[in-house]
Amino acid sequence: MEERILIVDDDITFALMLRTWLSKRGFGVGTASSVAAARTALAAGGFSLVLSDMRLPDEDGIALLQWMAGAGVAAPVIVMTSYAEIQNAVRCMKLGARDYVAKPVNPDELLKKIREALDAPAEAAPAAKSASKSAARAAGNLSEQPLNYIEGRSDAARQLYEHVRLVAPTNMSVLVNGASGTGKEHVAQLIHRESKRAGKPFVAVDCGAIPRDLAASEFFGHVKGAFTGALADKTGAFEAADGGTLFLDEVGNLGYETQVQLLRALQERRIRPVGSNREIPVDIRLVAATNEDLEGAIARGTFRADLYHRINSFTLRMPCLRQMRGDIPLFADFFLDQANRELDKRIVGFDAAAAAALAAYGWPGNLRQLKNAVMSATLLAAGEYITCRDLPGEITEGPAAEPAAVPLSLRDPASEEEQIRRALATAGGNKSQAAKLLGIDRKTLYNKLRLYGIE
Repeated sequence: MEERILIVDDDITFALMLRTWLSKRGFGVGTASSVAAARTALAAGGFSLVLSDMRLPDEDGIALLQWMAGAGVAAPVIVMTSYAEIQNAVRCMKLGARDYVAKPVNPDELLKKIREALDAPAEAAPAAKSASKSAARAAGNLSEQPLNYIEGRSDAARQLYEHVRLVAPTNMSVLVNGASGTGKEHVAQLIHRESKRAGKPFVAVDCGAIPRDLAASEFFGHVKGAFTGALADKTGAFEAADGGTLFLDEVGNLGYETQVQLLRALQERRIRPVGSNREIPVDIRLVAATNEDLEGAIARGTFRADLYHRINSFTLRMPCLRQMRGDIPLFADFFLDQANRELDKRIVGFDAAAAAALAAYGWPGNLRQLKNAVMSATLLAAGEYITCRDLPGEITEGPAAEPAAVPLSLRDPASEEEQIRRALATAGGNKSQAAKLLGIDRKTLYNKLRLYGIE
């Protein structure tokens, strides 16, 4: 029976090189560029051993080990890391890792450890199922409890989520400002989950979908007979969210009269259902979102300044996907994991050309467009990997695709460091793409990064 190895590494060039090297030595090899993709591949079964990088775009090698423990995946794991710290090695061994190797990998050493792990008796191998029960409980069954959001690693994303963590424990009203498709509601949900109101309701209202004559009823409820069609009492969004968080999406679409009613409810913390003489006290934390320029709307007289200041104790500005270009592979793998579950597919990842196309595209529809594109490609994909043929046409040849960057040169030693930094910025932090732009191999690039102290 063929011995199959799963390589888990977001460095596509390194993973393909290692795949070729292992294949020539008689192993069957699969690759995954994230923990999410690795879970999908391992759930399908058939792997004898896992080679996992320590640092991955969505989670780390420790998280993968914890998931394997909880899911009962018994393949031995060898962790590869450029950060060969004793504490991390110890943690990995405790969670079931067979061994670890430091990057840059010594081929002879790696092959020796692979052989030892595969030849060890099954009962003697520190399989994931023998990891501590506490670790398994901490990890939970991620396939049954999938994340519905993910944090990027770019500077723009890190700043956003740092602000989220600062404001979430407070009771401040938050205005989330960003273009369509940037994930405003996911951020609102995250604020709620990390607040003191996490155990209470989270109620979302799409202000753009409410007929103006029914807005008061949607927000404050009504009593039976209050108006034609009011056949029963109705609880409004404010009362439903009592004790928790009320999320008003596209708040800029509210009519002026509704704005007056909303301001009064927020100021007094009391509401009156339509047709009722009874006032109801409410305790809500307000999070509002908009893709409009509310300050411009105030100047035009279509949005009240006093309401704006009431809902805007703190502003979160959502970055567009093009401002988080280095996070595109991370988000794509995350959406692929979701698509695999929804479509009952087992797609491992994206081939090099498809990954490059995703990174180069402008994404005017932001995360929502990326999610839809990955879902469509997953449905169409016939092999293990999504290719350019599977992607929507506008991504590979459409007007939103950015022109290929002009290759940079390292011929001038005086400007070498500057050129390297420019290449990294152009490639969104992707070192493989940066090396291609510079006309050098990845190993040479890493040597120069160490030379100039570039992280």
